[in-house]
Amino acid sequence: MQITPHLLRTGLLALATLTTAFADREGWTSDFDAAKKQAATQKKDLLLDFTGSDWCGWCIKLDKEVFQQDAFKAGVKDKLVLVDLDFPKDKSKLSEATQAQNEKLRGDFKIKGYPTIFLCDASGKPYAQTGYQKDGPEKYVTHLNSLMEVRAKRDAAFAAADKATDPVEKAKNLVAGLKTMDSELVEASYADVVAKIAELDKNDASGFVKEQKDAATKKDAAEGAMKGLQEFMQAKVMPLMQAKDFDKAFTTAQEYLKANPSLAEDIKIDLTLNIGLPRFVEKGDLDGAIKFVDEVVSTYPNHPVAKQGEQIKQQIKAHIEKAKVQPQDAPKAE
Repeated sequence: MQITPHLLRTGLLALATLTTAFADREGWTSDFDAAKKQAATQKKDLLLDFTGSDWCGWCIKLDKEVFQQDAFKAGVKDKLVLVDLDFPKDKSKLSEATQAQNEKLRGDFKIKGYPTIFLCDASGKPYAQTGYQKDGPEKYVTHLNSLMEVRAKRDAAFAAADKATDPVEKAKNLVAGLKTMDSELVEASYADVVAKIAELDKNDASGFVKEQKDAATKKDAAEGAMKGLQEFMQAKVMPLMQAKDFDKAFTTAQEYLKANPSLAEDIKIDLTLNIGLPRFVEKGDLDGAIKFVDEVVSTYPNHPVAKQGEQIKQQIKAHIEKAKVQPQDAPKAE
């Protein structure tokens, strides 16, 4: 059994919805260029839904719980043009032109998972990103309204930059606009503004250029550490896991963690749980698995995993109980 990071973060998926594709989405368009023109004409923003309509459980859940609901439709009809950017397994659902458009947008927006929701201005420039949120359509509309306030703050800062006559003052206002948004979104979609700031503020009075360079260095280091971890897992740990030598796999993983103390807590916890739990789960040792989870939780009391401990234990219990009632494979004849 593998307790994946996704399950640790979000809990069990509602599997019953997995085979259900979206019905035709009333009020949505799949034409990005047409959506931008509509948004400009109607003075609205864009909501882009990067989704997998016939395979992504959380996408289907979001569509059913929020997007199909009248409260959502009423809440956004005067504010947003809704754009459906689908990546279904059944490609026959989409024209070749739509598939090509969606692939390009997936690259442009650097999509890492589904569902990913972007709020953009009418030009298609994103200013906020979100995904699945529980508690229904009314709360989701409230959530979107709060994100739309980001655009107002961004635009106010950019407008101040346009009015400023001093180059450094212009740059500082542009920096203020960028800082209203998530840093990853800025990195992905605002390279033009970052370059303008560097051009205007040649001595980096705002400190923004140095901040960007430091962030890039930190990101490169993190990516290097992740690459090293992936190579280590592939070469050292996975062969042991496949051979079901779980004790040695866990010892090997723990030695790696000790030798790399700068790894993020998320990685340490995921690695510890994913490699450590099979020692107990494969033997049906529920008590041992529960004790192990408690040890991890006590080691990281301030991490979100501490709140998810009971959920993880229930998940393990369900897996072990299910394994007990499943018939074993019949031995093969010699």
